Parts: sequence; structure tokens; C-alpha cells
Amino acid sequence: MSKLKPLRILIVEDEFLIALELESLLQEAGHEVVGIAASSDEAVALGRELSPDLAFVDIHLADGLTGIDVARELSDRHHVTVLFMTANAKRIPEDFAGARGVIAKPYTERGVKEALAYVTAERDEDASNTDWATFIPFDAKSAEDSSSKLS
Repeated sequence: MSKLKPLRILIVEDEFLIALELESLLQEAGHEVVGIAASSDEAVALGRELSPDLAFVDIHLADGLTGIDVARELSDRHHVTVLFMTANAKRIPEDFAGARGVIAKPYTERGVKEALAYVTAERDEDASNTDWATFIPFDAKSAEDSSSKLS
């Protein structure tokens, strides 16, 4: 990993094995997983208590299609950078619910690493013009293309 400060990451995923695999991948990349939540209430509570830098949020959680609400809450109220991880990107609202990007499930190690690189990159022209292969950042340029890339 680079000399950048490790991120404190919250995983919001109701499939336990997926959450553990992601946790391992994030730790191997040098980041700290501060918690794992399977429901919206648990995710919001952990976000408030732990103040993570980043949250990977699945849209469909144990209590239904609540990941969008979690993303809005974490982003708007707790100033957490949110990335969606979902098999159904069509459910992401047009305003992205405060999220900064999406990784399509089934995710790959490359997709997660690209997402981490995006989050930690300096917000310069080179970073915003990178052609991401498996991670779709949400910005004005990519908003139009995100649906077609993940369909």
C-alpha cells in the first residue's frame, strides 16, 4: 500500500461470507475494518458510533431494500464516503443517494482495489479521467454512463 493513511471502513452487507471476504481483502490492502452491519439500523448506529471514513454498502440488506437509506444517512449526516456494492445497479437512484460510486457484484479484488484507489486518490484531473474497469465512480461525466456499464 502507498504511504497514505489507512482508511477506517464500515462494511454494510447481510451475507456473512461476503462480508468476511471483503473484510479480509480490505485488511490485506492495509485498511482497518471498524465494523460489519447486516441491517440498516445496525449500519446507521455503527456509522454514528465509529465515524468511519468509508462505507461499502449493499443495497439489499437483511431488512429489505434499505441500503439506499443507509447511504443517504451515512453520507449526509455522518459525512462518510459511501460506495455501493450491488448486483442490481438499476436500483440506485439518479441522485446516487450520496454515494460516490458502485462496484458490481459479484465483485472482484480488482474492483475493490480500484474503488479504494479512487477514494484515496488526489482529486486531480488524472484521477477523474482514469478509465476504471470494474468500479464506476459517480460524477457528472460518469453519471450518464453508469447504467450502461453495469447493465
